[in-house]
Amino acid sequence: MTIITRCIATLVLTVFCAVAGSAQSTEVRATQNIIMVMTDGLRWQEVFRGAEASLITKQNKVKDAAALKKAYWRDTPEARREALMPFLWRTIAKQGQIYGNRDKGSVAHVTNKFFFSYPGYSETLCGFADPGVNSNDKVPNPNISVLEWLNKKASYQGKVAAFAAWDVFPSILNAPRAGFPVIAGYDPLTTLPDNPRVDLLNHLKVETPRYWDEEPFDNLPFYTAVEYLKERKPRVLYISMGETDDWAHDHNYANYLDAAHRVDEYLRVLWEMVQSMPEYRGKTTLIFSPDHGRGSGPKWTEHGSEEPPSKFIWMAFMGPDTQALGERSHVPVVTQNQIAATLATFLGEDYNTEVPKAGKPIADVLKH
Repeated sequence: MTIITRCIATLVLTVFCAVAGSAQSTEVRATQNIIMVMTDGLRWQEVFRGAEASLITKQNKVKDAAALKKAYWRDTPEARREALMPFLWRTIAKQGQIYGNRDKGSVAHVTNKFFFSYPGYSETLCGFADPGVNSNDKVPNPNISVLEWLNKKASYQGKVAAFAAWDVFPSILNAPRAGFPVIAGYDPLTTLPDNPRVDLLNHLKVETPRYWDEEPFDNLPFYTAVEYLKERKPRVLYISMGETDDWAHDHNYANYLDAAHRVDEYLRVLWEMVQSMPEYRGKTTLIFSPDHGRGSGPKWTEHGSEEPPSKFIWMAFMGPDTQALGERSHVPVVTQNQIAATLATFLGEDYNTEVPKAGKPIADVLKH
């Protein structure tokens, strides 16, 4: 082979590789919409083992242990977790993938060093841990979330929305800068003025006695999000629930389990709804995860850097681009900072090119 021939061959190979790499980064997938649901501080232990017998006590404000055990106690961890979260285990576990069962060699954890809410939500949605995001104060996030990044693209402009129980979310997502609806806490939804159900929900936010000042019970943000979904049909819908964390801090194990059970039911309602809508059916991926974990045993109510076990989380994915591999075991570690790029990749978008410090997409959930 002559020098000229070798040069031409090298040039052709280089161009081919560049084109192939470009094609891979912009791969067209079946997913056209994302629904992402997070529930604050739900432990991996309940997700994979179900109710914990040692916590069904009066010290944890369980008034009727027999009734709670009837609802959630079963003889095996597999039966207990299915009783607690039937949609997760009967549907997502059969059609998607779940990570984080440390008993089976599947580890999922946060990469920030704080193990509490604002840093966890920021890491999840921005794709990296920022040491400067170190409190739960209502400070506008200097970092751009994957939701804001998508909303700036023409294909998603006006097609992104977020609903949350916690009233810090307008700061976490930097709502004034982000440019998409962020309805959080007791804030009303005002963009659907002719919807009587939304009007009722707005009245309930004002008139219902407030158990917590910073957030309502999960039913109000959830059903507000449902009405928005039905009318506006966003391509990316983010919903964050708060009761699993609130009841844990209140040392109320019964209400904590009930809150987890309700979130699971909300997932079922959402999934069945979108599968009945032509805009979403067969074109939607569901992502489900918490912002942080919790301690073990008597410290189950706590989280933060002083409780190292609270770094461990879980995550679940289901949709047309995810193989039905179910509960993962003996797989490489996955981390919270990978979720943002994974979300974008489902939509055929390359988040890492513009945000190289973000965690890389989780490859296994992106294989047909």
